[in-house]
Amino acid sequence: MENNIDYKQLNGIALAYLGDSVYEVFIRKHLLNLGINKPNRLQKTARKYVSAKAQAALIQLMLEDEILTEEEDAVFKRGRNAKSYTHAKNTSVLTYRFSTGFEAMMGYLSLTQQNERLAELAQWCIEQVEAGRPQYEN
Repeated sequence: MENNIDYKQLNGIALAYLGDSVYEVFIRKHLLNLGINKPNRLQKTARKYVSAKAQAALIQLMLEDEILTEEEDAVFKRGRNAKSYTHAKNTSVLTYRFSTGFEAMMGYLSLTQQNERLAELAQWCIEQVEAGRPQYEN
């Protein structure tokens, strides 16, 4: 598929909209590869990876471990600082903003066709969750 979308023209929320889906595909494939195929168990397990709290914790780990490039960090901040008129009901505004930044960064990687980097970061996230590393602070 040809990509005519300039990520620089999109606001952080639009990037997050794409990034949420892209990241979730990685997680769903991972869970199916683990042999998890019952809908209720899939949904419950996926929350460890794709909830706002999980994504906020993962991006905080990425920042602590300094694994983002300068451009990825800038896109994260753009997504985190984007104006949103809604936020998740079960989380704080700060957690929601960090989660949105995480998703925006994933959307950016997808739009710029940095598929290897996207897969690398998604795999890193999977490994962190499986190791029990993210601590949900908010």
